Amino acid sequence: MVMAVSFERYGRLYYLDPGSHRPRVGQKVLVPTDDGPEVAECVWAPQYVTEEIGGLPLCAGVATDADLQRDEQNRDRRADARLIAKRLIREHGLPMKVVGIDFVDRRADVDQLVIVYFSAPHRVDFRELVRDLARGLRARIELRQVGARDEARLQGGIGPCGRDLCCATFLKDFEPVSVRMAKDQDLPLNPLKISGACGRLMCCLKYEHPLYQEFNAKAPSVGTPVETPAGDGVVVGHNVPSDTVVVRLAASGRRCACSRADVCSPRQQYEASSTTTPDAPADLPTPVARQEQAPPEQADQQQPAAEQAQQEPAAAAHAQQEPTAANQTDQPQAAADQTDLQPAAEDSTPRRRKPRRRRRLSDSSTDTGSTTAGPDDNTGDGS
Repeated sequence: MVMAVSFERYGRLYYLDPGSHRPRVGQKVLVPTDDGPEVAECVWAPQYVTEEIGGLPLCAGVATDADLQRDEQNRDRRADARLIAKRLIREHGLPMKVVGIDFVDRRADVDQLVIVYFSAPHRVDFRELVRDLARGLRARIELRQVGARDEARLQGGIGPCGRDLCCATFLKDFEPVSVRMAKDQDLPLNPLKISGACGRLMCCLKYEHPLYQEFNAKAPSVGTPVETPAGDGVVVGHNVPSDTVVVRLAASGRRCACSRADVCSPRQQYEASSTTTPDAPADLPTPVARQEQAPPEQADQQQPAAEQAQQEPAAAAHAQQEPTAANQTDQPQAAADQTDLQPAAEDSTPRRRKPRRRRRLSDSSTDTGSTTAGPDDNTGDGS
């Protein structure tokens, strides 16, 4: 179980382990500190949480009447110490500003201790001031200089957003904030508009900066031509909180806000590469498919014609390459070569024989042009 308490009204929250105690909201409880138990107000009643949280200080119990009386006396002493410190600082003419006062009366080493928190533009010699404060308050004095952000955290206040300062409520550690963060968020670089109560850059600039970095990395930059559902246009602005892009349309010249996903290039490439087209129905056959699905009668008529067209060139090729048996035995080799080039007209049916390689005539027969040859002479030489 976890509970939350606060030492000041609307101040920073501190989380405690309630242990066996069950205080109600608004009830005073004792909180363990380095200087002993201090009185604080319960802001959140003890409740169960889903995550395990370890290392929380244990609540010391509900404050008694004696604890409440002591706390009220310490408040009065802190108020008196603030007035005395301001008066002595003004008398010494020191450039110091009192930020807060803390009164401790339960430490073993000292009887009473007053801690004065102040801010100054530079180092200050306050040795004379410490001696006068010790005589006036009759206690041990400690002076601690703090920065501008710690000053706003100790004093508290209202920010430009109209709410309590983040550093005075929930912010524990001060993270670095730069002007680059304001540029990435398209904020005016006016110190009066981007500075907080402390005079430094507002801590809330750090909260939304990762969101702006992610948006700028994926969204098209200003001046980029894009395609939108309303038509083509040019990017003229960004709206990061609404995740939209302001586009000026090329046709009408008006501006429209489009979602970042509509003008994002990866999204458009994904839609362009999609295999399904919503305009064309997927069940209708294509023209090629309709041509293949011909009626049975037309298919039977077209098949013989195609086979005949394929057989005629094959018959002519076989007729040119294959001589008849009579021509190979009765006529000379030269005449057989001439008949191979001119196939006989009466041989209409092609003979399916294995093609034979045609033997070439010797160079002497081609030179003399002789057409006679002996029956035993196969060389083709003229006599």
